[in-house]
Amino acid sequence: MLETLGSLVDTPWIYVIIGASVVLDVFLPVLPSGILVIAAATAAAGTTTADAVGAARGVKPDADVPEMLALVLCAATASVLGDLVAYRLAWRGGERLDRAIARSRRLTAAQQKLGAALERGGATLVVLARFAPAGRSVVSLGAGAAHRKVAEFLPWSALAGLMWAAYSVGLGYLGSQWLGATWLSTAVSVLALFAVGTIAGFVMSRRPSNQKAQQTA
Repeated sequence: MLETLGSLVDTPWIYVIIGASVVLDVFLPVLPSGILVIAAATAAAGTTTADAVGAARGVKPDADVPEMLALVLCAATASVLGDLVAYRLAWRGGERLDRAIARSRRLTAAQQKLGAALERGGATLVVLARFAPAGRSVVSLGAGAAHRKVAEFLPWSALAGLMWAAYSVGLGYLGSQWLGATWLSTAVSVLALFAVGTIAGFVMSRRPSNQKAQQTA
């Protein structure tokens, strides 16, 4: 996979693949868009290209900063675009979607928390959700179903997408510089991405309890 991505890094196809994966990830959270972004950054920044067992096959110059920035821009733009598509579809979902959300405690709670966060002029929830498993889907659909104003949702979606993209590309770059363009560096970087996602999910799940405690204090 790293060799394949390495051969695509210098072509427009890598951006098409990453963009499509990140856009569709909001509807199919099982897509490995984060892994793909990390692997692409690892391949672009690697000083060596290795096979699955780590045997070096060739040498490649260090990637220029513009390549990393292009990957960040591509992933961040696709993230925002996917959020907006989900948002607009949920906005137009009508009564059927409203009933589906009402039957889901997770979607209902996310919709309520998102509305309160946006009304306070900030949306830490949107940023946290971008890292949490399936959190992006829940928040984007919840914002649309609740008919939140796009001006309230879009800036935080853009910030969340940029932070997620920069973190993912940064992991791939640093992993490659530390361990080379190998499966080991990709695995370590992916574990770091999952670790942040787990922490984000935990923080999101704790927020209702913290808010309730503050209200009763």
